[in-house]
Formats: sequence, C-alpha cells, structure tokens
Amino acid sequence: MKNYKKGIFVFSWIAVILWMALIFNLSAQPAAESDGLSKRVTEVIVEAVSRVVSVSTDISQISNMAEDLHHWVRKYAHFFVYFILAMLLMNALRKSKLSKTQLFLLVLGSCIFYAIMDEWHQSFVPGRSAQLSDVFIDSIGAVLGIGLYNLLTFMLLRFTSTND
Repeated sequence: MKNYKKGIFVFSWIAVILWMALIFNLSAQPAAESDGLSKRVTEVIVEAVSRVVSVSTDISQISNMAEDLHHWVRKYAHFFVYFILAMLLMNALRKSKLSKTQLFLLVLGSCIFYAIMDEWHQSFVPGRSAQLSDVFIDSIGAVLGIGLYNLLTFMLLRFTSTND
C-alpha cells in the first residue's frame, strides 16, 4: 500500500509539471501560430453549434460571430488552463500538513506567480505581449479551480462517510 501511495504522489506531481509545460509551450507559440490554433478551435465550436442549432443567418453574419467567439475562446483558454492547474496543485498538495487557508494561499499564489511569469515569457515571443488582464483571468480560473476541488472533495468525503 505504501508503494501505491508513493506512486499516486509522484503521478500527481508529474501531472502538475506536464500541465505547466503545456502552458509554457502554448505561450511559446508565435502570435500567428497561437492565433491559428485558437481559430481552429473556434471553427470546431461554430461547426458543432451549427449542426445542433439551425442557423438562418447569412455567411457574413456567421463569420462575424466566429470572430467575436474567437476572442472569447482565447480568454476562456486562459481561464481553463489555470482552472486545471489549480486543481492539479490542490491534488498534489492534498496530503500536506497545511491548513485549508495556507493551502488556498499557496495554490493561488503559485498559480498567480506562474501566470505572471507566463505573461512575462510571452513578452519575448514574436508578436505576443504581456497582458495584465490575462493574469486576472488566470487568477479567476485558479480560484474557481480551487473552489471546485474543495467542493468535490467535500462531496466525496461526505458520500463515502454515509456509505460506510
């Protein structure tokens, strides 16, 4: 059982490191490459929605809607990656001896620090820039990731204690 717990611990930290590497690699993409990736994601969303919902607008309106959606896809990507990072960090640190407040502050502080460093890193990438608003979005994602992790943990503990 001890090896199992050690394996879970190691896997949890590997997941954190791999996720941080993914964030770093996405930020290292030059502007044209990053923009192209998010446009492809936007196109997939628009296609999926148009299959489900009957769209009775002309192609220029759809193109305008896709352009507006593209902006939101980029912003939600920031939110999402830090939402996941916070959950992964919470999971990796779940057995630490920190109080809930200390754990919250450590995870949130780590996410904000990484977001700031990530924006700074982007400022050296061709066509990219550092955006304080992105750090804010990243921070909101981290806060909600911590919140969801705590909620799911609470629900799981409550569910398992009532079924014993």
